[in-house]
Amino acid sequence: MCGIAGIIGNGVSQTQLDVMLRAQTHRGPDDTGRYINDSVALGHNRLAIIDLSPEANQPFLSHDERYILVFNGEIYNYIELKKELENSFSFKTTSDTEVLVAAYQKWGEACVSKLNGMFAFAIWDTKEQYLFAARDRFGVKPLYYTMMNDTFYFSSEIKSLFAAGIPKLPNESVWASYFAYGSYGLPDETFWEGIQQLPGGHFLKLKNTLPEISKWYHFEEEVKKYKTALSFEEVKSQYLQLLDNSIQLRFRADVPIGFNVSGGLDSSALLALVNRLEGGENIEAFTFYTGDDRYDELPWVEGLISHTNNPLTKVKLEVDDLASLAESMASHQDEPYGGVPTVAYGELFKEARSKGVKVLLDGQGMDEQWAGYDYYTKNSNSVIQGVTKSPFRTSVLSEDFFAKAKKPIYPTPFDDRILNLQYRDLFYTKIPRALRFNDRVSMQSSTELREPFLDYRLVEFAFSQPLAYKIHEGIQKYVLRSIVSEYLSDTITYAPKRPLQTPQREWLAEDLKEWVSDTIISLKDHSWFDYEKLHKEWTMYINGDQDSSFHIWQWINASLLLSL
Repeated sequence: MCGIAGIIGNGVSQTQLDVMLRAQTHRGPDDTGRYINDSVALGHNRLAIIDLSPEANQPFLSHDERYILVFNGEIYNYIELKKELENSFSFKTTSDTEVLVAAYQKWGEACVSKLNGMFAFAIWDTKEQYLFAARDRFGVKPLYYTMMNDTFYFSSEIKSLFAAGIPKLPNESVWASYFAYGSYGLPDETFWEGIQQLPGGHFLKLKNTLPEISKWYHFEEEVKKYKTALSFEEVKSQYLQLLDNSIQLRFRADVPIGFNVSGGLDSSALLALVNRLEGGENIEAFTFYTGDDRYDELPWVEGLISHTNNPLTKVKLEVDDLASLAESMASHQDEPYGGVPTVAYGELFKEARSKGVKVLLDGQGMDEQWAGYDYYTKNSNSVIQGVTKSPFRTSVLSEDFFAKAKKPIYPTPFDDRILNLQYRDLFYTKIPRALRFNDRVSMQSSTELREPFLDYRLVEFAFSQPLAYKIHEGIQKYVLRSIVSEYLSDTITYAPKRPLQTPQREWLAEDLKEWVSDTIISLKDHSWFDYEKLHKEWTMYINGDQDSSFHIWQWINASLLLSL
């Protein structure tokens, strides 16, 4: 888990590369490495997780000395791949980095389909003088890029591109769509003009001209592999085998590992499944709380831990700290983020790092593969329009700015409403947002986050199963609940889904009222807003119109990010 950066063009300088690396040094404080020649500069911030020796530092040279690799992430199946490759190469380290560059040397761009992991990497071919870069299937690890003065720049974080001199100009269409529809942009977009991200499951080639982007992971085709109808018990058995293997792969590390746990089914299931493995009950769990009994999941967490007996660290988020924490989080996120829960989540990683835990696991990804959200069970035509007040306040936007908003339209590759909803959530909305928030949150504290439930084999297998196995008599994620019922109490196994909540609505209107007012005032002269209407909405909010606080947090995001 690391940070990568690069410059491809004429007259590249170490000075420019160094400022990019310094901007994201939190991603990898263990070592900083560089490769530089007249037209190429590659840099690496290392967070040492597998093979802690200096020999595994990057940039990493291939065995034939043709390819130079910078790599962010983990290749979980590197031991299996190494066995495939050991007849062709004499390995000098025990790192997944060396396995990755050897895989590229052996198989070329086709190597990506062999990788089970989270990754964003770039390889410079010194013979052909071109760059190959790729991102994992679901986009767990980030890769941003831009062109300036006929020079190509890439990095793990947007702030590194700004540090290199890329102008910080808001992408007004993405911002307008965020305020109008809650959209965080499409998979190749960012909130900043001229800066793009390589979508998950895609690779990039660059040789003398603009980058060429190609899709390498074709999820729509991969799920067709599962045509054979299986009984419910066969699905449970095969899925549990995949789950066990996914968890075992993600325990490969040369540093301590812990868990993020809430009182919900998914993280509880992960903890229970891990404890089936030898020594799992000794792994430390981390959870946050706010001291507000209306929202805290601490009672459910403590109930779970009473069964598993894992050591538990409870981290309290104090409202008095929130303003400064939110501002710090904005500087690390670079784009709008999800509110107080994201800030609270960040405190877990700080605490884990302070205790020497460099890797944490969480339960992201189950709702999307097993149809766990409420709207999967509801026909949109049955919703009475206008009953629920919109969480967006488009009336506060200036006419010219609002005209730039584009309502997102997502592809529908399947002949099934729920499958298309799942596909949207996996590749366009829920998962991309969560992964972006979580990557920045974890890396802010120089820790690595792993998501066992997002193993592509699990997602493909679950996605392809009949609806009756996903939703049974109104019970969602039915296969998962049936599997873990053997290890968890019924109160956890069959509890309805609870969104992760904090007292955000109350804190913004009461304890943090002055801070929020100041952030909103900072938007007074901004061309995007009609300030009188903005102030009116804020006044209504603090006077009790608090069905939603999302619009308030949108304005906070704008104020914090535009002022950085």
